[in-house]
Amino acid sequence: MLCTSTRFLFSTTTKLALSSSSSFHFFSTTYPFSVSSLPNKSFLKPKPILTTPLTPLFFALRTNHAMASPSNPQSIHDFTVKDAKGNDVNLGQYKGKALIIVNVASQCGLTNSNYTELSQLYEKYKQKGLEILAFPCNQFGAQEPGSLEEIQDFVCTRFKAEFPVFDKVDVNGADAAPIYKYLKSSKGGLFGDGIKWNFSKFLVDKNGNVVERYAPTTSPLSIEKDLLKLLDA
Repeated sequence: MLCTSTRFLFSTTTKLALSSSSSFHFFSTTYPFSVSSLPNKSFLKPKPILTTPLTPLFFALRTNHAMASPSNPQSIHDFTVKDAKGNDVNLGQYKGKALIIVNVASQCGLTNSNYTELSQLYEKYKQKGLEILAFPCNQFGAQEPGSLEEIQDFVCTRFKAEFPVFDKVDVNGADAAPIYKYLKSSKGGLFGDGIKWNFSKFLVDKNGNVVERYAPTTSPLSIEKDLLKLLDA
């Protein structure tokens, strides 16, 4: 996760505008004369920014980051995501593996059962080609409020989970991670495509195709039969 602290210093008249999308836009106008040299300052009006002889300064700093989104993805393997440390992970490295992709949360009523059973499945089948990809999400009841470091510590110390936990993402809405847009378009839910709650699970075959989707309340152990079909294929 990338954290930045940036300080800006302007010597000229500066206007700052903050938009709701967390993008900062700065506009600076430099006047081609000295204000202190004018005899009557009270009637001074700044020249419009487009009529000054100097080119206005305009730049934008975006504080958000996004996963890479392929233009025409054919499978999960076409995506690149961020790990818990902000590094790029090309999901093409999971070719030949059966995947369970799940949005996780640390303070949900489903947390204990899902993490416990997911860890059991991973321990039992990781040598046979199973990988579990967990994506923290805070969109449901704000039940994943912690930092990535806190989430990792929680997963490792409480559940001894060995499967990878990635960067925190949105799974619904305009800012949904590209991989989740693809998952939802590949397998819609019972009441629409949107993810309904924490611990929705997607089963992906060795070629990166989404073959099944399970509700948050579906026990991970109950999908073992479907998983074995992919592992034995």
